[in-house]
Amino acid sequence: MVLLGFCKYLHRCCQRSVLLVVARRQWSTNSASPPPLHRRLLLFLTQRFYDVEMLLRWRYQAQRSQLQKKNVYYSYTQRFYGPDIASAYYILSLKGGFRYVGQSEWFRTNQRGKFSWDFLNHKNTPIEEADMSYTIINYTGLENLERQRSLRTLKLKGCPEVDDWFLARLHLFQDSLEELDISHCPRITTGGLAALRNLKGLKHLNVSSLPGISNPGLVIILLEEMLPQCQITANGYDHNLRKVEEEEEEQMQRQR
Repeated sequence: MVLLGFCKYLHRCCQRSVLLVVARRQWSTNSASPPPLHRRLLLFLTQRFYDVEMLLRWRYQAQRSQLQKKNVYYSYTQRFYGPDIASAYYILSLKGGFRYVGQSEWFRTNQRGKFSWDFLNHKNTPIEEADMSYTIINYTGLENLERQRSLRTLKLKGCPEVDDWFLARLHLFQDSLEELDISHCPRITTGGLAALRNLKGLKHLNVSSLPGISNPGLVIILLEEMLPQCQITANGYDHNLRKVEEEEEEQMQRQR
């Protein structure tokens, strides 16, 4: 699909180049003077606008294709190395980090995206903590962590592809997950946060700086009601809890 779009772009560029050559020949052979400079400039910008639009579209398609490849299900790795190694390799391939159950060492990638292959020595050891902050993990890629039923901590800070559908699928870890960080995720809305009610064992939840949340004070109150045993962190909002509570009290007094 991406290759087809790029070929169409090249074909269009070739057609426009031929038209420009023909136009220049006509201007040189005709006795009349060529169009004014501002008209020629306008024609040039108009033609280049469609070229740039096609390039941006092709770039977007290439990015989406790369995103799908990064989040593909690692069935081959799971078949030969087991689900724990497959999950670990998926996390490292997205430049994330993790810690196995009963281990203090964290496996992470370096600045160049390289990592140690020592994680292969823990074939039958589940993952207890995973840090996927600022990675491109999405709803599809979450399938690679589906069998990690000992996962206690999941950090997703600043993940651009984490959305409401992603949060709805976190019910897979309802029996183990205790800490969740979804702060600075731009695609999360109020409806997605409602799905967190399934995580009854959650003890720490970070929902700071979510641009898709309207009325954050009310949302935080609802989260506290859904998860009474959970400590909720919600920084980066101008509309805080106290202000919401004061407004509610004022409305009740006015009704009386």
